[in-house]
Amino acid sequence: MSKNQTQVVFVGSGAISTALGNILAADEDLNVRLLSIEQEVIQSINEQHVNSSYFPHLQLHPLLKASDNKQLLTAADVIFFGIPSTTIAGYIVENKDFINHQAILVNLAKGFGPNHQLLPDVIAGLVSNPVVVMKGPSFAREIINRQPTAFTISSENVATFDMFRDLFEGSTIYLDFTNDVRGVEFASILKNIYAIVIGIVDANFDSPNLRSLVLSKAINEMRRLMVRFGGRNETIFNYCGFGDFSLTALNDLSRNRTLGLLIGKGFFTQGISEKVVLEGRIAVNVFYDLLQAEQAKMSEFPLMHELWKVFNESYDIKKFVGEILREENAEFC
Repeated sequence: MSKNQTQVVFVGSGAISTALGNILAADEDLNVRLLSIEQEVIQSINEQHVNSSYFPHLQLHPLLKASDNKQLLTAADVIFFGIPSTTIAGYIVENKDFINHQAILVNLAKGFGPNHQLLPDVIAGLVSNPVVVMKGPSFAREIINRQPTAFTISSENVATFDMFRDLFEGSTIYLDFTNDVRGVEFASILKNIYAIVIGIVDANFDSPNLRSLVLSKAINEMRRLMVRFGGRNETIFNYCGFGDFSLTALNDLSRNRTLGLLIGKGFFTQGISEKVVLEGRIAVNVFYDLLQAEQAKMSEFPLMHELWKVFNESYDIKKFVGEILREENAEFC
């Protein structure tokens, strides 16, 4: 290992950590490690150069290594968190004595932290490290197959941006940058909600006209919510905004679009809701509660309001599209 190498650690050995780690491992100026608790995955990466759980048939770069040794965190220059949003705060609390105080911490997760707080705020309250968020339209299987993929890098400390330009220079990862951390975080959560809406619409109507109409309403509603809760209008045009929303809403690999399709076809049951990862469903109730607390007019957010009814009331799903298109639900641009 060269002393001049940048030390990059991914917490977690799941799909996104493996995909991004594999991209970065091709750069000999980087020493890339996946920090995992899965012994079978660690062994398969180090010995067969495959991730036996997530990409068993794809050969990984031979310089990508995995370990269960948390001492890796003490020398890390950049630490990517590729674990679920609900577990990041607990992980940092448990392991902050290992974390290099100078390391840049990168949140890859899309979702709320404890008590429905934004994760950068949670992380900043636990450690003094610079915090960056990295969000965008990024299916891990596309990344690992080296398809061009975009991310938004966001931090209040814009001095960190140059490091990410250098990290991904010459790779298939394309970046844009903003210091609107709140806008980026909210966009990454809201897109799951509106992907469910598009799934419901597509389950009932195979209509490009209608899909485009609802997509337009959805992106405007997302924008208004981002601004209401502290983000900026222009962030909707970053990769984390329209890009991530269109990926999630229009591709059947998306869990939340799939949930919308199930709901729209009348197959949604409690059993299904427990088995599918429903970031969007959780987020709907969180945003609804936030808006109610502010005594907001729900008529300004008709798609969100109608989806909340689907999840919380006895609802005839055949009425969904008609309700979101009613004249009194016209857009407030």
